[in-house]
Amino acid sequence: MINFIEGKVVAKYEGTAIIENNGLGYEVNISNNTLVQLPNLNETVRLHTVLLVREDGISLFGFSTIEEKDLFNKLTTVSGIGAKSALVILSSQSYPNLVSCIINGDVNTLSKAKGIGKKTAERIVLELKDKMDAIGAFTLQASVDESAYVINQDVTDAIDLLVSLGIPVSQATNLVKKYANECKTAEEIVGKCLQNLNT
Repeated sequence: MINFIEGKVVAKYEGTAIIENNGLGYEVNISNNTLVQLPNLNETVRLHTVLLVREDGISLFGFSTIEEKDLFNKLTTVSGIGAKSALVILSSQSYPNLVSCIINGDVNTLSKAKGIGKKTAERIVLELKDKMDAIGAFTLQASVDESAYVINQDVTDAIDLLVSLGIPVSQATNLVKKYANECKTAEEIVGKCLQNLNT
């Protein structure tokens, strides 16, 4: 089993990163939360990984934190949730928000993830709520360093908006990463990014 991969970021797109290690380029499936944490191209990164081997192929999934990897593994134990669906759920909002939704039974927010209906969201809550309580208390009470780059829904929404305007994912990610802490909403982040697009 591949526990982690460390190497140079050769390319990064929504849902995928190419990591070069010892002359080989590994295609790694990633969430939006991991995408915005990736360094610039040609810089080194370490991703915690899950390797899935199936009849139709081999897939490698990478995560910027152990916590996100753990939640991915938990989600894939839920009936009807495959690896791709788990990645969609992880991309729908920040890790702390997802933990909060599961613990508090917020089915409506969970079902906003693309392709995740209300019944699936209810199964997630039913099957994972008790498993999340132990890590949830720590996650939800953790203090946030305001000077740090914090992933939240506004950050991921801002990236999506910039990409919809024709800006490459990698450039949009770097712009948002630069200005996210100066703004409160996705619209403000996008406005700031557009003002400084060519600077």
